[in-house]
Amino acid sequence: MPHQLMAVQGDITSLAVDAIVNAANESLLGGGGVDGAIHRAAGPQLLAYCRDLGGCPTGEARITPGFRLPARHVIHTVGPVWQGGQAEEEAILASCYRNCLRLAAEHGLRSLAFPAISTGAFGFPLRRATRIAIQEIRDFMATNEMPMSILMVAFDEDTLGVIESTLQEVS
Repeated sequence: MPHQLMAVQGDITSLAVDAIVNAANESLLGGGGVDGAIHRAAGPQLLAYCRDLGGCPTGEARITPGFRLPARHVIHTVGPVWQGGQAEEEAILASCYRNCLRLAAEHGLRSLAFPAISTGAFGFPLRRATRIAIQEIRDFMATNEMPMSILMVAFDEDTLGVIESTLQEVS
């Protein structure tokens, strides 16, 4: 099975993959957007597990079981809050993707689904964030022999359009 990178529209909490990525906050204790949706779908065990992790610094990632999710695991990462590009946001976002992919490889995970990290409440411009995501995923795939299927999951049609067009531009 070769590496595969695809854009899809849907609810990330419904995907039966090895791991879904949670665009979390530093506490890892749930919040709005995709973070809240993942916590609700996974059930109270996820919150209890995350309490024991003690949080996660921005740019890093942590892995947990998926509990009631169809995904076996959740990889939580904390993206940067957009501050106009003046606070190393691009480098921090790239680190989020690298750390998620590293954890996936360390745990032998072959299928992974990413949301558009930092593009919701954190305000990172979607096209810019998508370019970073695609570059980091492709760099990882170029140096990792383990076959992987990676989904970039858009919640709505507009986001899907941006991801699909950026995939074509960057290829």
